Amino acid sequence: MEKLNILEIEERLTHLVDWEYYDDALHTDFEFDNFKDCMSAMNRIAFECEALNHHPEWTNIYNTLQITLTTHDAGGVTDLDFQLATIINKIVEVEEIDEEE
Repeated sequence: MEKLNILEIEERLTHLVDWEYYDDALHTDFEFDNFKDCMSAMNRIAFECEALNHHPEWTNIYNTLQITLTTHDAGGVTDLDFQLATIINKIVEVEEIDEEE
């Protein structure tokens, strides 16, 4: 997997809501209503990470989830990071819809 250049990253970020690029990685954070909802999202994300064999750096403090994506083998952001970020956004959107019901 090849590292993307800054122009490719900036272009792809225009299609990816709530993510930023700095320190050779994609970054975001999500706030949930409570710890249970945050952990539920993390578990759903974990299954997708295993399927892609690509794993985030993340931290969870109560209802907040901070995620950093980078491909260490490539030394920066690759297509795989954008694939996972897109999946994560879809999972979190599902979580938000579930909470409203």
